[in-house]
Amino acid sequence: MSTAATAALTGGFANPPVDAAHAFRATMDVMARPGEIRQLTQARPPAPLSVAAGTLILTLCDPETGLHLAGAHDTKDVRDWVAFHTGAPIVPAEAATFALGTWKALSPISRFPVGTAEYPDRSATLIVERAELGAAGATLQGPGIRETATLDLPEVAAFAANHRLYPLGLDFFFTAGSRVAALPRSTAVMEG
Repeated sequence: MSTAATAALTGGFANPPVDAAHAFRATMDVMARPGEIRQLTQARPPAPLSVAAGTLILTLCDPETGLHLAGAHDTKDVRDWVAFHTGAPIVPAEAATFALGTWKALSPISRFPVGTAEYPDRSATLIVERAELGAAGATLQGPGIRETATLDLPEVAAFAANHRLYPLGLDFFFTAGSRVAALPRSTAVMEG
């Protein structure tokens, strides 16, 4: 077996039931508490995926959820790893349930599904890879936040516009190394 083929078989959950449960709990916690930063350390994905992004993919993706890989994240190693560990089909942005890449590679975000009036849940969730993730910057308000929270975002205008679409819109995870934070569409975003 080649080294590339072997690499696709590794890096998943070491103890699948326990690791998946811990990762799912942390994932739901950050989505319920916008701006809070947690650790996701269960996966060892191929580069350029961060540990947190790889863990999110293992936690959220399956053969029924189309994944869009943007920019430098669309590599053979990443595609093979996703295929082996989740079975998620790689799809164009317009058909994505999940999308992964840097903010620049994912832009323009208007190409991702935002749901419909009848089915607002038929929207995409974007996993935005960042060099760093900090609890300073834009001000967040909304469900799951006591008064306000802050989060370093790649920009403010796009997230404020996304919130105005509510109950339609996109949901976001931000990852850097083993760190993750989330920004659901229900969260209002203002300059910090």
